[in-house]
Amino acid sequence: MSEYKVATRYAKSLIDLATEQNQLEAVKTDMVLFVETVRLSGTLNAVLRNPIVSPSKKASILTALFGDKVQPATLGFFKIMIAKMRSEILFDTAKEFIEQYNLKQHIVKASVVSAVPLSESNRAEVVAIIKKATDGNAILEEKIDPKLIGGFILTVGDRQFDTSIANTLNKLKKDFGQKTAAELV
Repeated sequence: MSEYKVATRYAKSLIDLATEQNQLEAVKTDMVLFVETVRLSGTLNAVLRNPIVSPSKKASILTALFGDKVQPATLGFFKIMIAKMRSEILFDTAKEFIEQYNLKQHIVKASVVSAVPLSESNRAEVVAIIKKATDGNAILEEKIDPKLIGGFILTVGDRQFDTSIANTLNKLKKDFGQKTAAELV
């Protein structure tokens, strides 16, 4: 079975447990903390994936790092994963937990790339459009790309809306390039 499928199953189990214990929000916060920590520390990721490091050492490292920062259910989950020799998929499981949580709570991730930073009113307008279109809440990731000249590129799921001036200019250039001189006159 692929690591992704295994991680998905463990994430689903943790969501069910957290929901049952009325700790879904707290465990989600724990998973976000764990994912951010592992992303920032290549060493921690290497230790969790290393089969030579003993399970007890991995458990003590996670307890030292997260013991007073996460819910007991989260720490217990980490220890169970390690005991089952699944520490190499802890990171993937945490990411999958966040994805499943977002689906369950109708939260949509969106990305907007603009030439300049969005104003508060523009940001609120984009989020409102996403909420209306998806019937869910939006987490908006913003990026700046001065090459766009103006406008923005909004990506929601697998859909992309490009209203940038650079895109408009490229379309015009392409249209003019395809037309013959006689068609332009």
